[in-house]
Amino acid sequence: MSPRQLKMSSRAATVTATAVIFAVTVLLNALQKPIFLLLYGEPEFGFGDWAAVVGHGLTLDCTVAGYITAIPVIAAIISMWLPSRFAAAAKYTVAAWLTFAAVLSALAFTANLALYEYWGFPLDASVLQFLATPREAAASVTAADALKAATAFAAWFAITEWCWMRILKLWRHDRNHDRRSATLWTLLLLFGAALDFLAIRGGVTESVANLSKAYFSNNTRLNHAAVNPLFSLLSSAAAQNRLDEYEFFDEESRNRIFEAAVGSPKSDDSEEEHPTLLRTDRPDILLILAESFGRSTVDEYVGGTPVAPRFQALKADGIWFENMIANSFRTDRGTVAVLSAFPAQPRTSIMKMVAKARNLPSIASSLAEAGYSTSFVYGGDINFTNTAAYLYGTGFERLIWQRDMHPSAAPASWGYDDAVTADIVCETVLAQAAEGRRFFTVWQTLSSHEPFDVPFERFDDPMLNSMAFTDDCIGRVAERLRESDAWDNLLVIIIADHAFRYPYGIAAHDPMRHRIPMLWTGGAIARPAVIENFASQTDLAATLLAQLGLPRDRFIFSRDILDPSSDKFGYYCFNDGFGIVTAEGTTVWERNGNGEGRILSPAADSLQILRGKALLQTTFKTIREL
Repeated sequence: MSPRQLKMSSRAATVTATAVIFAVTVLLNALQKPIFLLLYGEPEFGFGDWAAVVGHGLTLDCTVAGYITAIPVIAAIISMWLPSRFAAAAKYTVAAWLTFAAVLSALAFTANLALYEYWGFPLDASVLQFLATPREAAASVTAADALKAATAFAAWFAITEWCWMRILKLWRHDRNHDRRSATLWTLLLLFGAALDFLAIRGGVTESVANLSKAYFSNNTRLNHAAVNPLFSLLSSAAAQNRLDEYEFFDEESRNRIFEAAVGSPKSDDSEEEHPTLLRTDRPDILLILAESFGRSTVDEYVGGTPVAPRFQALKADGIWFENMIANSFRTDRGTVAVLSAFPAQPRTSIMKMVAKARNLPSIASSLAEAGYSTSFVYGGDINFTNTAAYLYGTGFERLIWQRDMHPSAAPASWGYDDAVTADIVCETVLAQAAEGRRFFTVWQTLSSHEPFDVPFERFDDPMLNSMAFTDDCIGRVAERLRESDAWDNLLVIIIADHAFRYPYGIAAHDPMRHRIPMLWTGGAIARPAVIENFASQTDLAATLLAQLGLPRDRFIFSRDILDPSSDKFGYYCFNDGFGIVTAEGTTVWERNGNGEGRILSPAADSLQILRGKALLQTTFKTIREL
């Protein structure tokens, strides 16, 4: 025992060992980043890029360190009150746990390095598929590959195990009966446990730990280098559940019903008579994804005063889609439905499955192929629910979010309010218009989200007041752009990510819960119009791309709202069911406990039930295949 250990009490040494385990684990996780870059870095990456990879990866490195340290912290707290012989058992338990964690960490680190060359994305639960057929998997591995992987595994395991076991030598289990000392050190460990929980959670912001925390660049390789492979593996494995629970039909029946519902998307509409909504097939586009902007709130009046007067005024000279249905009630699902035309799922979110979400088509990637620049503006933490990873993976070149904004005002609960971001949106649009290159910019608002703390006082109801604030901000953006030269070639699309549960107490399956506005305005529209056809958020992609004369065959769930040959219906999901809304009525179906279903709507259309089931089954089939 060293002189330093002799001077330290048994309990103090145990607490010190626990803290050092966390710190060294973070350092070991961070060390994986430059090793990855040595193998897969690009020549143009400089010191700043390497430093950014390590820095942006620290959040997930701390999360993994938090999980690994959780057992030592719990064991240390318990050992504070145990006699020496039992305190020794706690130490040996920690040693066994750390050895297991070293094996798991080395496996993840090695597999990530070995597979990235072939997969091109960080280690995820896809690797688990090979465990079911180990012989076939082994057949694809050369002896040289196996040797390199085994060497890397042995080296990383040895380094990790040596570090942790060395630290455990600090952990002493000789105990006296000093209750005061035990109490003091227990309180300190409880404080450490709280910090450990924050590390596991990913910080104190609304955004919890997710892969998007590591994404910071439009260079995919840098983002992948920053990802912690063990976190990527475990988080994606947790998201793999419930992908095969909606199996209603055999494949032939599913495909037949699905194709009849959505039709076959066309890549060329040149031979088809098609309504034209725009004056040009290459407008600049600003898409405003309005938080919680449901029809029940946008259309509301309080004491004769409209909640959304700016929006109502814009309808007068815009193209108004009367019967739009949101696919879900969550922002992450609504964002994917709008931008990728991919339906929401009842109880899962594809945005949280980063390896799959990046394979989705998107309006951004389609427009980028047509020469558009693409950007996304959000006043909050864009890492929430892996949003940044999804956006970078589906074609957005530039993300502007909370960390890029430096206004004098402090951010609210979710980030900078819509008045702050409205100015940034205008500046972004005007700057791009001045450059002359066609652009697609998305602004995701946030102020009309709980807890509705906005610098605005119009209504007593906080929710309606926040909706009025967002409406005012959207109106000011439209007003400022209308006065600029950019307006003439600008198409502004305003659509909600989902609706709010208003009137209060409305059921999750009620179609009113899912009715949202969609409005096209700007100098690029040919003339005002009202479109009565029923449609879903997923139908925006095909409708817009058809107006631009661009291919839309990748958007298999998207229907051109104006296509006279397609059926007109809106589709939405809730916790364990779906709704289909048509001009003839609404059919709402919910699966009950025994796997069968029940009808929640006053009437039911058997065709719509088949259609909804086919859409659900095809959604999950597509996810599995991505």
